[in-house]
Amino acid sequence: MIVYDYPMIQIIRQTEEEMKAYQELSKEELLSLKAELDKAYEAEKAKGLKLDMSRGKPAVSQLDMAMDFMDTLNSESSMKTEDGVDVRNYGVLEGIPEARKLLGDMMGVPADHVIVCGNGSLAIMFDTVSRSVTHGVNGCTPWCRLDKVKFLCPVPGYDRHFAITQYFGIEMVNVPMTPQGPDMDLVEKLVSEDESIKGIWCVPKYSNPQGYTYSEETVRRFAALKPAAKDFRIYWDNAYVMHHLYDDRQDELPEILSLCEEAGNPDMVFEFCSTSKVIFAGAGISAIASSKANLEEIKKSMSIMTIGYDKINQLRHVRYFKDINGIALHMKKHAEQMRHKFEAVLDVLDRELSGLGIGEWTKPNGGYFISFDAMEGCAKAIVAKCKEAGVILTGAGAAFPYGKDPKDSNIRIAPTYPALEELAMAVDLFVLCVKLVSVEKLLAGG
Repeated sequence: MIVYDYPMIQIIRQTEEEMKAYQELSKEELLSLKAELDKAYEAEKAKGLKLDMSRGKPAVSQLDMAMDFMDTLNSESSMKTEDGVDVRNYGVLEGIPEARKLLGDMMGVPADHVIVCGNGSLAIMFDTVSRSVTHGVNGCTPWCRLDKVKFLCPVPGYDRHFAITQYFGIEMVNVPMTPQGPDMDLVEKLVSEDESIKGIWCVPKYSNPQGYTYSEETVRRFAALKPAAKDFRIYWDNAYVMHHLYDDRQDELPEILSLCEEAGNPDMVFEFCSTSKVIFAGAGISAIASSKANLEEIKKSMSIMTIGYDKINQLRHVRYFKDINGIALHMKKHAEQMRHKFEAVLDVLDRELSGLGIGEWTKPNGGYFISFDAMEGCAKAIVAKCKEAGVILTGAGAAFPYGKDPKDSNIRIAPTYPALEELAMAVDLFVLCVKLVSVEKLLAGG
């Protein structure tokens, strides 16, 4: 293995032996390769790296782009909305009209189908499940009184979704993901036959972690579902609706609420979004969009839980971005920083692992993650070796319910947080660990 250093990113040139698919190598060739890889791995450990790529966080430089957001309101600012509401006081449970329109425009739905909530959408999702457990959905039996409650979970998927349903003791059922979205043949079959299935988690655009966007056919099939349970709901977490990496190749997602209404299922969707990765993580605003009947049911419990969410922050967002075009312009700034990191990772994966038969990976047009599938039975070992050498990745299995990846193969790569130079070192180490663990697997008869 010959190593060259170039500006910004380290290039590892493979030897002729390595360019062959690992499964084609003889035992002697594998042993020789392992010796080289072991030597390179020890050299990496000696560097004493301390890099964390475990979560999809915005980089500090991304957060710095929006520091003038803090100057939007000051002691001289008008604190009244367009319709004269003083945001410093109580009231306006569903959010100020301007913020409802702004987040409605993000999701492509009318403002009167939107409730603006707190600083992140995860809390809304938790509350929505919790309310269903304790009080039921629009007059149906509370889930806590049922013998069995199940959720469908497209996999690999978002670990925090799975954590919510696990917290409430809801049984999770894996549904394989495809580049067009969840396996809809299986989804349709399961929801039509099993009344205990009450929901499905979805990240429909630039999905976490694969970066897939559901096709029009998939969305239309969702809208036309015929669930056995009257209280079945689609949890449509549109977290990355505006998180494109490229101007010239942006994925398009059909708007599901209107399609559900056309299909005679107006109440079947809870849609969520937030500005957590648009502005400051943990200091954004979030929203739920749904049918008016669902929103009225939601407001009953909200009126007990809160007098109203932070309208000052809602006003700050509206004054800063002005409209959906302001958000789009700001997201281009994010893309300019993130795109180079994604491309740096993908360049190394393509150059170092293509043709070796030891891994496959996605190439998303947006979102925050790259999904990597190693040889079966290798993911935990790869993540452990990376950690031993100073690079922390998302735990193997995290993208599956109960943290159990049946194939022990999926690894979520989060390129956004490290600086580009640090990312280069982390990806070099990652591909080295993939090679080393794969060789060990093959030598062990795997």
